[in-house]
Amino acid sequence: MSRTGEKNRWLIAASAMLIHLSIGSVYAYSVYQRPLQETQGWTVGDVTLGFTVAIFTLGLSTALLGRYVERYGPRISGLAAAVAFAGGTMLAGVAVRVGSHVGFVMTYGVVAGVGLGLGYISPISTLVKWFPDRRGLATGLAVMGFGAGALVTGPLANHLIEATDIPTTLFVLGAGYFVAMAAGAWYLEKPPEGWMPAGIDPDAVVEADSHGVIVAADLEQRTASEAIRTPQFSLVWLIVFINVSAGIMLLSVASNMTQSITGASAAVAATVVGLLGLFNGLGRIGWSSLSDYIGRTTTYGTFFVVQILAFLALPNVTTVPLFAAVLFLIVTCYGGGFACLPAYLADLFGTKELGAIHGYTLTAWSMAGVAGPTLVARIVELTGSYDLAFYAVAGMLGVGLVCVGLLRWRVSVVREAQLVGTPHGTER
Repeated sequence: MSRTGEKNRWLIAASAMLIHLSIGSVYAYSVYQRPLQETQGWTVGDVTLGFTVAIFTLGLSTALLGRYVERYGPRISGLAAAVAFAGGTMLAGVAVRVGSHVGFVMTYGVVAGVGLGLGYISPISTLVKWFPDRRGLATGLAVMGFGAGALVTGPLANHLIEATDIPTTLFVLGAGYFVAMAAGAWYLEKPPEGWMPAGIDPDAVVEADSHGVIVAADLEQRTASEAIRTPQFSLVWLIVFINVSAGIMLLSVASNMTQSITGASAAVAATVVGLLGLFNGLGRIGWSSLSDYIGRTTTYGTFFVVQILAFLALPNVTTVPLFAAVLFLIVTCYGGGFACLPAYLADLFGTKELGAIHGYTLTAWSMAGVAGPTLVARIVELTGSYDLAFYAVAGMLGVGLVCVGLLRWRVSVVREAQLVGTPHGTER
């Protein structure tokens, strides 16, 4: 039996989770906010810049390095991600030690940000190929780790900061990230060409995943260059941009917003923020698993309907438990959108260059990472209230729902073209 044939696909999924748990620590970034202000004299904006640059670099690097992942495979890409993310984190510790804000932004924001992007996409296309029968579940398991990374790193980083200092904390965490990510990357490997799980009929897989989407057959696999020129890709990009903008807007102001609207104490608001990480992770595995049965298009449509209703309700919710429940519901859709995306792209364009296609799509994350927080900040500054921001986001989500409808229509056009033998579903 070949070495590849000996791989256990569930251990492949566990390896992907190790990588995503490590890079998901970026969601615990707020633990550095006050300590850096107090020890370095940096402003809130100074500290936040490191996070903003990291998220922007994440999305940009996925687009630029997607083809690198396809060319060199998940193991080399994963190891490169480990070096960049862990190295950037430890170098950020050096920057803090010498008091260099520019050095901190360049190391944590740019170097570690590249590791974030590369680490995010490295295992995904491999997982999809190992789980042709459960694409949503497989990718949901991996990116659940990204959503839940803050749950592990947050308390640990806070303890280390209290026991030592920020530079030492970044050194220790960076070393831990490298060990976990390198271990996960070392086991990653693509399955043999045409591989299927025992007892699975390839034709049945195509039929099982065709709820409102197309699962590209071997002769219909699209390259990244072909995929990005289709109307389907443009619509998926807009759908991701809108979904992420809504979720990341809430995440950027969750604590202050909860206190302002409900009158909750800072401690209660902090608890709500911590639980957002839990529901972010649960949404990733829950929605992506469900998408294997109801289809990805229906799932994204559900995201937008649920969030439209939730954002319209938020201005009238003033009790902490109900307000928190609505936030948790929204953030499950935010996480679920990320988890369903790789499987959706595989459904639409095949797995031939899925890593590269996924990378191009995640540029929407970079743009949303700037647009969402900026939108809510500007509106609150001008009006002194979050209400208008909620209504504006609800309107934006309505546009997203229209995009989902257009994508469903477009998929039906392509399916019809394929049935009559038109190559790739000629664009029209």
